[in-house]
Amino acid sequence: MKHNPHVGSTLDDFLREDGSRDAAHAIAAKRVLTFQFEESMKRARLTKTEMARRMRTTRAQLDRLLDPDNPSTTLQTLVKAAGAVGKRLRISLVER
Repeated sequence: MKHNPHVGSTLDDFLREDGSRDAAHAIAAKRVLTFQFEESMKRARLTKTEMARRMRTTRAQLDRLLDPDNPSTTLQTLVKAAGAVGKRLRISLVER
C-alpha cells in the first residue's frame, strides 16, 4: 500500500505546501467583505450608484470592490465603503 503524505493534513497545510495559502486567504477575506458590504447596502437600501456617490468614486471601482474574486482592493477604498454604509473598518492580525 502506497503512503499518502497528505492524509491527516489540513487544507491550510496543503495550501502552504502548494504555495497558494496567502492567495486563498486573500480571496476568502475578500468574499467575506463583499458579502458584508452587499448586506449593508441592502439594509440601507443603497443602489450601487448611490453607494459610489457616497464613496466619491466610480461605479467601476465599486464593482471591483464588490467582485469577490478580485482581492486587490485598497485599504482606502475599504474605509470609504465602510463609511458609506455607516460602518467602520476594523482589521486585526490573528494567530495562525
